[in-house]
Amino acid sequence: MSRVIENKKAGIFSRFPTIRTPHLELVQITDAHAEDLYKLFGDQNVTRYYNLVPLACPDDSLPLIHHFRKRFEAGAAIRWGIRLNESDRIIGTVGFNNFTPKHRANIGYDLQYAYWNRGIATEALHAIISYGFHALNINRIEAEVMEGNEPSMHLMHKLGFKQEGVLRQWMYWNEQHYDMVMYSLLKAERNE
Repeated sequence: MSRVIENKKAGIFSRFPTIRTPHLELVQITDAHAEDLYKLFGDQNVTRYYNLVPLACPDDSLPLIHHFRKRFEAGAAIRWGIRLNESDRIIGTVGFNNFTPKHRANIGYDLQYAYWNRGIATEALHAIISYGFHALNINRIEAEVMEGNEPSMHLMHKLGFKQEGVLRQWMYWNEQHYDMVMYSLLKAERNE
């Protein structure tokens, strides 16, 4: 069960929402998290299936942090930092890369390699899926997973997402085309 901490009367985008789950806190990513994001996105295990060149130093994470903030301020996206309840360090990110209220959203997530296979991504995704369906009034949540990313494909199935098909050469990054597998979850299918 997750709990959203925000001023609902002020509107969804007037203040960044913090979400607490039994083991995690999903928080706003700030410049103070530059070192944490460098540790995350400087690891080739994390960026292998991500359209991001591994970061070379902590300052390389600042444009990404500013991008997350600007997208939130524009009301176009929301990306949380994932931290364990007993820590101030961000160990991953999760959120909606874009969304249209009453229609659909696209999720994204990543986690430091040392924290894989501990149920952390599952717990964080459960929380934001609930937030998307209820607070953002989304009907359909999508995820595009690069072919070959078996852990993410397994996670999508575990969360109840349905595989819809392959988007052939859908992503172009680093001078190459990549096939992406499309997954979706509808509000009516969600077991809460």
